[in-house]
Amino acid sequence: MKFKEIAFKDPNSSRIYKDYLKRVSHAIHILDKENQQEILLEINSHIYEGTRQNSKDQNEVEHLLDVLEKLGQPEVFLKPMVADRKLKEATKTFNPIKIAKALMLNIGNGISYIIFSLLYLFLFAFVFLIIAKIINPEHIGLFYRANHIFVLGQYNNLQGVSYREYEKLGDWFIPVILVFIIILYIILTLFLKLNKNLKNKSL
Repeated sequence: MKFKEIAFKDPNSSRIYKDYLKRVSHAIHILDKENQQEILLEINSHIYEGTRQNSKDQNEVEHLLDVLEKLGQPEVFLKPMVADRKLKEATKTFNPIKIAKALMLNIGNGISYIIFSLLYLFLFAFVFLIIAKIINPEHIGLFYRANHIFVLGQYNNLQGVSYREYEKLGDWFIPVILVFIIILYIILTLFLKLNKNLKNKSL
């Protein structure tokens, strides 16, 4: 459906209406075009239905203000809706930047989102391991020796022996960590999507 502005007789009503829609647009600007259009159409429909019920003893401006007051401040009532839809967008695309933004918006909407944020931070810590491996290959890796050492990361206490005697992945360290990151990222995102769907069903 195409968005169509409501026509008012009083120019002051038009100004109030357009200013309200600008506030709505600003509150939802981080969403994709499809979601923005859907929300604008929904709010515009509420305003249209409300203004059609105007009693003859009330002027147009007063009635419009009453309708907008019942809808509420866009910056307030749209906040949870924007957070929810942003999360839906993010889990649909698997875009890490969108997921980070969505989690920031939802951080106050439950302990589960705090846990997911920490898990993603833990996951992206492995990216720094890859960078560290490139910079300092002899002291970064998977170091293991039975009953002696098990370290994934940096290990400096090699006691004069070659790091290859302890480091088990060698040149495969970066590919293995990359595969681990990708698999864990997909699993986390699928669980995040499932968590969102379960929350929506419980409402």
